[in-house]
Amino acid sequence: MAHPEIIVVTAAYGTHKVAELGGQTALLPLIKAAGADGVEIRRELFSEDDLLQLHSLNKAIAQQQLSASYSVPEALWLEDGSLNPRLGQFLLEAEQMGAKRLKIALGHFVDLSDASLVEVLAASPVTVVVENDQTPDSKLAPMQTFFHRTCDAALPLDMTFDMGNWQWTGEDALQAAAQLSRYVSYIHVKAAVPHGESFRAVALDDTDGSWRALLKALPADAPRGIEFPLEGEDLLAVTRHYVDLLRAV
Repeated sequence: MAHPEIIVVTAAYGTHKVAELGGQTALLPLIKAAGADGVEIRRELFSEDDLLQLHSLNKAIAQQQLSASYSVPEALWLEDGSLNPRLGQFLLEAEQMGAKRLKIALGHFVDLSDASLVEVLAASPVTVVVENDQTPDSKLAPMQTFFHRTCDAALPLDMTFDMGNWQWTGEDALQAAAQLSRYVSYIHVKAAVPHGESFRAVALDDTDGSWRALLKALPADAPRGIEFPLEGEDLLAVTRHYVDLLRAV
């Protein structure tokens, strides 16, 4: 079987480190040198100027021969249950940078009555992958309801399964994998440990190893995104270590 695609999420290096190194474009050679197949670009790490230079980012990603994913820190559905009116804009940004997928959180899903969703999705070659985030809106029940209905409606929507975020919503990640894996086309590999009254993401080597069983409960061919902290004196060596680890599991 072919190895799954390994993607490095730029946010794994931390907001301050990304800025210190010169922004997300500056990380691309490091990510490529570490042996990764792709990069996930984060909208929240852009400056206003970056948003005007998406074609330059596209060229830089292509130059490194990486695939691109794009993450926006927003939800598909707003608090009042309406469709996010900026979805089309985000898809256009993804297209301009050459991203194959746009990751967005679920938000407050009520129903699929907004016909514009079909039109917006059909107008873009980019796949929308809806993620379980750390809010109650992304608990297992609403995620199941959403994907069941989109599947019935034959909408081209997949799931980004964030392995760690189930900790924040207080649910069993293995149970979630059993219920949702059929919809999953992208995995955010993340492990979290208790921290104060919440949780914090940690590197895989600093865990009990239970992430392995969870990863094996998800589609073997789904790209795996490194979203846990990548820290250390030698960022290239640390990144390469985890790229190799995830490719071997």
